[in-house]
Amino acid sequence: MPYKDTGRLEIENRGAVLIVRVDGGPHQVFGLDIANQLDKLLDRVDRDPGIRAVVFTGAHPERFVSHAAVGWLQEEGAASPRVGRRGAAAVVRVAKYVDRSRVLGAVMRRTPMRGALQLERLHTTFLRMNGSGVLFVAALNGSALGLGAEFAWACDLRVMADGDFFIGQPEILLGIIPGGGGTQRLTRLIGTHRSLAAILEGKPFTPAEALANGAVDKVVPQNEVVAHAVELAERFGKRPKGSVAAAKRAVYFGGSKSLQDGLHVERAEFFIRVTSKEGQELMLDYRKSTDTTGELPLYRPDTYEQALTSGTVPGRGPANGR
Repeated sequence: MPYKDTGRLEIENRGAVLIVRVDGGPHQVFGLDIANQLDKLLDRVDRDPGIRAVVFTGAHPERFVSHAAVGWLQEEGAASPRVGRRGAAAVVRVAKYVDRSRVLGAVMRRTPMRGALQLERLHTTFLRMNGSGVLFVAALNGSALGLGAEFAWACDLRVMADGDFFIGQPEILLGIIPGGGGTQRLTRLIGTHRSLAAILEGKPFTPAEALANGAVDKVVPQNEVVAHAVELAERFGKRPKGSVAAAKRAVYFGGSKSLQDGLHVERAEFFIRVTSKEGQELMLDYRKSTDTTGELPLYRPDTYEQALTSGTVPGRGPANGR
């Protein structure tokens, strides 16, 4: 039976935080419909200055996202021409440039190139999450394999349910490898050797193993996963949105480069923020407070605690970033 996509994102507004439930149908799989809706969701949250964080969780009672819709992958693979390593490199390189052209991309999506274009678009969507001023939190209410795990790795923070659940990359057991960014993102989270061993074996982590390896940030009872994720989203979402974006870009995009090139990325992002209206106002406040009290505000425990709670050092500057 040909693959039919029926996935959708259910969006709940909670002020500055959106809770997005991923509904991948009876098997809770991630297909093209979800990928396209996720791309549109990013358009929305990046345009809206009032949205500071997004929490993703699964609509299935025990699964965050099972894995990619295998029918989607298999059919697109069958429709694509067989190529060697050089040919594959050329195909994905062309897809990168075609995807940027709205007219050409629309035409090419009706050709055997469409699979490569879909993969390019998904990678671009995840990279947009990494460069956004919005904080993305994965509330893993259950298990996640393959693209489900890669979706979680693409988020900024991960809270996982304790219990008989698992997360990992089993693709090698299907004769393929991770294609949604797993070889790169898991490696950056837990290190080269542990990532390679996990990918080669195809065995997922238990919640305790994922926490110990640094693949998730918290493990909590299942009925508390979304609440803990929202708490993190609200806390980190209070930081200035422009600074959140700059820090994420410096870490995600600069951290994978050589030290010299990574420092270049950091300098550029720092220069943007240090010259911004918001940065200038907050630093002037800091100087005024120092002159008034005779002490550096961040060396006053009460002031530091207020700053961690509100997202900025107290003063006359804006409480919410732009």
